[in-house]
Amino acid sequence: MFSSVFRLNAMFSDNWIDKYGPINYPSRSPVPDLTVLDYYFWRMIKSLDLVWRYGFDVDYDNNQFLLDGKPFRYISGSFHYFRTPRQYWRDRLRKMRAAGLNAISTYVEWSLHEPELGQFNWNGDADLVNFLNIAQEEDLFVLLRPGPYICAERDMGGLPYWLLREAPNIKLRTKDADFVRYATLYLNQVLNKIQPFLRGNGGPIIMVQIENEYGSYYACDTEYMDMLKEVFIKKIGNKALLYTTDGATTAFLRCGFISGVYTTVDFGTSSNVTNSFLSLRLYQPRGPLVNSEFYPGWLTHWGEAFQRVKTEAIVKSLKEMLALGASVNFYMFYGGTNFGFTSGANGGEDAYIPQLTSYDYDAPLTEAGDPTTKYFAIRDVIGRYLPLPNMSLPIVSLKGNYGPVLLEPVMKLLDSRSPFVVVQASEDQPKTFEALSVNQGFVLYETNLPPSISDLADSAILRATTKDRALVYVDNRLRGTLSRTDKIFTIPLESPYGRRLSLLVENQGRLNFGDEINDFKGISDVTISGTPLTNWNMTGYAFSNVSFPRNITTIRIDSGTLNDGPTFLRGQFTIIGQPLDTFLDTTGWGKGVAFVNGHNLGRYWPSVGPQITLYVPAPYLYAGENELIILELEYVSQSRKMKFQPVPNLGTL
Repeated sequence: MFSSVFRLNAMFSDNWIDKYGPINYPSRSPVPDLTVLDYYFWRMIKSLDLVWRYGFDVDYDNNQFLLDGKPFRYISGSFHYFRTPRQYWRDRLRKMRAAGLNAISTYVEWSLHEPELGQFNWNGDADLVNFLNIAQEEDLFVLLRPGPYICAERDMGGLPYWLLREAPNIKLRTKDADFVRYATLYLNQVLNKIQPFLRGNGGPIIMVQIENEYGSYYACDTEYMDMLKEVFIKKIGNKALLYTTDGATTAFLRCGFISGVYTTVDFGTSSNVTNSFLSLRLYQPRGPLVNSEFYPGWLTHWGEAFQRVKTEAIVKSLKEMLALGASVNFYMFYGGTNFGFTSGANGGEDAYIPQLTSYDYDAPLTEAGDPTTKYFAIRDVIGRYLPLPNMSLPIVSLKGNYGPVLLEPVMKLLDSRSPFVVVQASEDQPKTFEALSVNQGFVLYETNLPPSISDLADSAILRATTKDRALVYVDNRLRGTLSRTDKIFTIPLESPYGRRLSLLVENQGRLNFGDEINDFKGISDVTISGTPLTNWNMTGYAFSNVSFPRNITTIRIDSGTLNDGPTFLRGQFTIIGQPLDTFLDTTGWGKGVAFVNGHNLGRYWPSVGPQITLYVPAPYLYAGENELIILELEYVSQSRKMKFQPVPNLGTL
């Protein structure tokens, strides 16, 4: 069993022959399980005190971790590779190492890697292997969190939408046969990919998390957790330490705990450090203390103030934890961006609040990867407990000021020639996005109003259960908006009532936390003054490649409210020299989606805020001519311009 290891060290052969003399092999090795040749290598390496093994273990007697047999404590930071272009992975990791961190933590997002059933993606910004290679090259260990559920403020907590299509009655995150089957197939794909990177194989991955904050989920399905444990053990063995993470109360730990798996907790600056770790000790009596998610910032939703955590509070709690000998992971150390339609939402049956496109998180490194005063304050504390690397410290990078771009209307979204239609269907009742195989984006639901509506003496009342937001048109004219967030599920329709009813429904992000993550999108229970509406035509739209011919004819629209439907507008801008990161200012517009050179920057909604600008990374830009396309849903700025500026505005300017 040692042959391959020793023969890789054949460089030592001349030395050990000089030391031990010519090779006169005994008839058999005096050490069991070693060949005769291996025995001589073993003697040589023992004499040089070079016998070792890679591994990451727990020394329960001394309440510490052991890295390759030596005491070890990690101070880590969360960075999700899928939230920044792969061209920036090394830059962000290097800045984290310069802060004194010796490890990083990342989720692995199921929906990114298996966007459709059986169609796996490990390329480009989904190249997990490349990310792990870079982490190791930058002298960082890795805490891997492959789920299958990750939360992460991502659509459906990182679970793929097609689970709801393939098995509409599926019980997510339980021993439900469908869920376990699909999750096992996904996990095996991930765990096979990461084998060479496990610490036991000489790689950077020291810990692998099973599930995520399961104690916060209603199911409390211990059989499910044990099933997952077996999947992980089969692939990981003792090559890395398996662990769980839950909130620091007995209520959360009770259902998140897995026998034989290392238990950790998470908490922020508002929690008492001592009491939080006392809760942990009820389930993990011995071993090092670990806070797997220490929050130096917080997430923000549309319509609320940008969330901040004070540096002084972070420093105080960090000092307390490190003084106790704890290992700590900052969530997030670098947040990044929810590009495209990947952001999730919080809430449930009685509330719904979607999250921003930005995932800046008020983290020590900004959305654009710049260090903050918080970054340097944290580094100062870390330097008291771990040796700081001999590296140059990061500075704020130069940003591009590319000025205003005039946007000309080129196409209506609901145009019959739209190239973005991906599905059309007709049914008696409206189908969900998931049943239509529409993951993100929009579905148009259309039917005829009943002739009997003309007999109503008063206004007709349209009612629809809406997930999440619907623009309501009658005969192609806007009549109002239904909103799950604002709990607006009815609107009056005034006479003359017209004939054709159209509801353009937007998926604003599936719930990512709580008991209702099986968050189907669309409309249901649609009535006019109590009369059910049937015979629906449905059209799904998706935006994987947004572009228009250069010679496309512009169309005529009025600025202000878009009464006759969402519109694509396009403009060009020129960059001289090497492109720089920049920020797209959406001030004065309504609500929509922006694309630069085909890259979906995400949703903008300045009329609600707090986020006003969208982050534009330099890898999305070209030296020379560039193209900005927006899909505006509700309101066109009087100037018809957006501008690229060098500073962000997340509602804090």
